[in-house]
Amino acid sequence: MYRETSENIILLIVLSSILMLILVGFIATIIYKYQQNQNAYFKKMEEVKLSFETTLLQSQVEIQEKTFADIAREIHDNIGQKLALAKLMLNTLPFEKVDKLKTQVETSVDILGTAVVDLSRISRGMNNEIVLQDGIIRALEAEVQQIKNTSLYSIQLEVIGDGVFLTDTREVILFRIIQEVLHNIIKHANATEIQIVMDYKEKELALLISDNGQGFDLSSTVCSGTGLKNIKKRIQLLEGTYDIDSSNEGTQMKINIPFYESNNFIQNYPGR
Repeated sequence: MYRETSENIILLIVLSSILMLILVGFIATIIYKYQQNQNAYFKKMEEVKLSFETTLLQSQVEIQEKTFADIAREIHDNIGQKLALAKLMLNTLPFEKVDKLKTQVETSVDILGTAVVDLSRISRGMNNEIVLQDGIIRALEAEVQQIKNTSLYSIQLEVIGDGVFLTDTREVILFRIIQEVLHNIIKHANATEIQIVMDYKEKELALLISDNGQGFDLSSTVCSGTGLKNIKKRIQLLEGTYDIDSSNEGTQMKINIPFYESNNFIQNYPGR
């Protein structure tokens, strides 16, 4: 009798243990599934957020490009023509016998001529047609030549490897990034030498822009200004990374832009 009772107790304990293990396993499975669902949910939300932010940035860039195009067209079609007409009218004034008037008019003509050239340069810089038609390398060569023409900077552009076409939109975004970096150098660096290196590797473009200027504090207002924010946004749109190294001997900005087979192809740009 005692033995039978002991066996029943042992059986009860075993059954209880099995049921407990099943219950624990069931609860653990529910918790695991819940965590999986939570992780999937948060991952999906992060993807939606990233997609929204990317779409928003893309829209901002498109709006900015349209604004640039409108301003460039207005400069070329309206303001530039009016200045050219004013210059032509001044040139035809009968001032041969009035020395003082002649000097003033000639000075005005020179100023207007400079203004026409400057506006034409600004118009070309805002217009993305050269990037779309000839590719970013040709566009950068033109940009570098404009800076050389000022005689204020020694600037070099070096292209390593075969050029990779990044689709029209990505090419324009990359061109604007480089333009913004060059603008910051000209505006803030007090540099005399600028170097641009575009290294087309197998899976990415390694871009290096350096100068011999005074450098800047990475926590300063210059670093947190609109220019650098625009650069960061555009790099984000290209899913790239960047690194800035600045000292009193100059600044280096390294930018890496990945290639994707779905929307890139090897292309030897004109003039390469």
